[in-house]
Amino acid sequence: MGGAEPLRTAEGGRARTAGNPVAPPGRTPYRRLMPELRTDRLVLRDWRTSDLDPWAAMNADPVVREYFPEVLTRAQSEASVAGFQADLDRRGWGWWAVEVVATGEFVGFTGLDPVEDGMPFTGVEAGWRLARPAWGHGYATEAARAVVSHAFECLALPEVLAVAAAGNLRSRAVMDRLGMTRDPADDFDDPEVPEGSPLRRSVLYRLRAGDHRPGGR
Repeated sequence: MGGAEPLRTAEGGRARTAGNPVAPPGRTPYRRLMPELRTDRLVLRDWRTSDLDPWAAMNADPVVREYFPEVLTRAQSEASVAGFQADLDRRGWGWWAVEVVATGEFVGFTGLDPVEDGMPFTGVEAGWRLARPAWGHGYATEAARAVVSHAFECLALPEVLAVAAAGNLRSRAVMDRLGMTRDPADDFDDPEVPEGSPLRRSVLYRLRAGDHRPGGR
C-alpha cells in the first residue's frame, strides 16, 4: 500500500504533454519516454505541480486517513510526491498519480513499490488511495487492476502483494476483486504502528502470476 507509507496505502496509452511533472529537489522537470497506464476511465501518469494542492488536502482528511496513525502535513505530502516522481524517473514504475480522463481531475494515486525492510515478508506491493469524492465509482479497483496487469505482463513479477489494516474492509474488498487471497497465518503487527493501536494488526494478501486473470474475478 505504499509510497511514503509503504504499508497501509490501500483504501488500486498515449503520452500526454499537458502539465509539468514534479522534479525531485535540484532536478529540472522533464518528460520520460514512457507511456502512461490507461484504463477506460483513468490515466495513471507522472505527478504534476497542480496535483500538490489536492494531494495535500486528501492527506489532511481524517476520513481518508482513517486507517493511518495520523494525517500528513503539507510539507510531508510535498516530500512524498517528490519521492514518488523520483522513483518513476529512475525505474519507470512506482506510485502514479491517478486522473479521471473525462474531467482531467486528479483523484489520488495507485501503483507498485518494493516492501520496506523490517517487514515480515518481502516482495512488491500494490496500493491505492483516493480522495473522498472519488469513492464509490470503482476507480480504486480499475486503477489497481491496471497496475497488477503491468506488474505481471510488463515487469514479469512472480507475485504482487497488498496490505491493509485488519479493519479496513473497503480496501480488503478491492483486494478480493483483484483475485488476491489471504492466509490468516500471514497476518502481522505493523512495526511502524505504535503498540496498543487498533491499527497495528494488519492483513497480507497475495496474487501470484499464474493465478492472475485480466479483469479480476
